[in-house]
Amino acid sequence: MNNAAIVTGASSGIGLEISRVLCRLGYEVFGMGRNFDRELTQDHFHPVICDLLDTEQLCDTAKKIAAQNHVTVLINNAGIAYYGLHEELNAPKIQQMVRTNLEIPMILTCQLLRELKKNKGYVINISSVTASGTNPHGCAYGATKAGISSFSRSLFDETRKYGVKVVTISPDMTKTNLYRNADFTVGDEPESYLLPEEVAKAVEYVLSQRDGLIVSDITLKPQLHRIKRN
Repeated sequence: MNNAAIVTGASSGIGLEISRVLCRLGYEVFGMGRNFDRELTQDHFHPVICDLLDTEQLCDTAKKIAAQNHVTVLINNAGIAYYGLHEELNAPKIQQMVRTNLEIPMILTCQLLRELKKNKGYVINISSVTASGTNPHGCAYGATKAGISSFSRSLFDETRKYGVKVVTISPDMTKTNLYRNADFTVGDEPESYLLPEEVAKAVEYVLSQRDGLIVSDITLKPQLHRIKRN
């Protein structure tokens, strides 16, 4: 039986590229998302249509995958962002960010942790450089990413003695649709943004280390710090 990986937000962007890398490495990849218009056609990829905000469905889906497969990797990648002055947000937008970016990774990790302990697997959380700084026009989003980074650090110390490898990858601005709800996007110069496949390569690097060595934190930044106004 091949090792299996679960990837949230696998239908596009960073999650899609991570899924491609994992398939190439021989994992049976279960990619969670709401739709798969651009689903992978390569072997070993299994699209899993799941509303991550439906907690019961999420937990049931995770349990079924773990019961039938040797899960060794969990990639908490799904994320959403709303930008602007904090008073211009509303309760549903704040709740959606908190649930998607923080609550779902914690619940999914909780559901799979016994399996990952047994298999001495990986929990890889895709955070953001915003986790370690101040974020005017993105206070709530930055707070959710600070939360997931804090969760990763604590979980690493809690589970390392069981052989679980907990890793935080923190990309800077990446050329994805994350900024669809913002009045800005990545800059025009290739040196001003990351590509999703570059974040996926960081995941591959983490998984390529020898047993006993954990790369616990990776920060990825483009050479230039520039944005473009929409």
